[in-house]
Formats: sequence, C-alpha cells, structure tokens
Amino acid sequence: LFWQALHKVLGTRLDMSMAYHLETDEFGDAQLTSPEIIHKTTEKIVQIKSRIQAARDQKKSYADLKRKPMDFQVGDRVMLKVSPWKGVVRFGKWGKLNPVYIGPFKKCLSDASLAIPLDELRIDDKLHFVKEPVEIMDREIKQLKRSPIPIIKVRWNSKRGLEFTWEREDQFKQKYPQLFTKTAPSSSAAS
Repeated sequence: LFWQALHKVLGTRLDMSMAYHLETDEFGDAQLTSPEIIHKTTEKIVQIKSRIQAARDQKKSYADLKRKPMDFQVGDRVMLKVSPWKGVVRFGKWGKLNPVYIGPFKKCLSDASLAIPLDELRIDDKLHFVKEPVEIMDREIKQLKRSPIPIIKVRWNSKRGLEFTWEREDQFKQKYPQLFTKTAPSSSAAS
C-alpha cells in the first residue's frame, strides 16, 4: 500500500507483476513456449554470427588495401614469427620471456639437386614418416583371464632401420592383409 501511494504521488506507474508478486501477474500475458524460445534464439544466433562475419570481412578487405606483399632478396636478414606454443616447447621460456620473433636469418638460394622427393621417404599427408611392415617373424598366444589373444612379432622397415614390435593379430590382419596371404602356408604347416 505504501509503495502504491508513493508511486501515485511521484506520478510513476508501479508494476508489481514479477516473481515476488504473483498475485498481481496478469494471466493474459503472452508467454513463449519452449520451441518458440529455441527458434527465436537460434534465429538471433544466426543473425549475430552473420553480422560478425560481415564485420570481419569488411575489416579484412580494408586491411588488405594497406598490406604490401613482402619480397626478400638473397642475402636479406629476416626475423621469423614463432607461434606462442612452439616458442614455449622449443625454447623453454614461458610468459613474458617467450620469444615472439627469432632470427635474424639470412635468405639463401635453394638448390633443387639437394631436394629429396617425398615418395622415396614414405611420408604421409601430415609429414610423419611411415613405417611399413616387412614380415611376420613369430606368433604367440597370450592368455588374458580366460580369453586367448593371438599376437605376432612384426619386423618393420622404418627411418631408423629395422624395428620389431608385438602386435595383435586380428587388428594387424585388418590393416595389412597382404602379409597374411604370404605367410598363410607356413602358419598352417606350423599348427
């Protein structure tokens, strides 16, 4: 009562329809149902994302007008920018002392005769060396509780030379079935 009288004297409108005054809430108010809220929120998110992308594109086009292509001549000294995480890993410095630029390095001419084709090195698309299995050396069956697990000893041809590892036979057979077609007669003769 006091608040209503005070607001009447001040000439303002007191609207008590809120969570604390449920008795004054009007039942005729339009309320959004869950699917409507989700739909409207999704529309707004899409609109916000499109506006942010438009602003990014506009800033990029403006920045590209001012940007000049960098051409370096042989013998120029240049600084290379280091990504923050690589700087920490390679140089062991964290935080303020983490290097942003390294160098200066001198630009040199590349010699095409020294380039090694990637086909000979067997490198995958992520530039990792690929190990290839050469042959199956040995077979064993290991017991894991009550289930037998067949494992095989594989000889690999890798960048470090010959390597030997034990692999599960079923998983290995899916990846490299050609090794099992070669060794099929010897495995049946052994058993």
